Amino acid sequence: MVSDRPPKRTAKIQIMLDDEELEAIDSWRFENRLPSRAAAIRELLRRGLVVEENFGSPPTQADSKEFRVTEAPDEN
Repeated sequence: MVSDRPPKRTAKIQIMLDDEELEAIDSWRFENRLPSRAAAIRELLRRGLVVEENFGSPPTQADSKEFRVTEAPDEN
């Protein structure tokens, strides 16, 4: 018997965000009326994985902290 239900989610990931990054995700969530922060993050990931625009290869030598959800703040 084939189930119509999606597979059970059993894997957890941890991600650290600063206040600005979290605010950007939460704002997008509320603007799009998604039911939870997790649903918003899944939808943003899905969109990022299927986007057709060519962003080029990510920087493989970059430190993890250099990857941001929002633009890096000016350090003036």
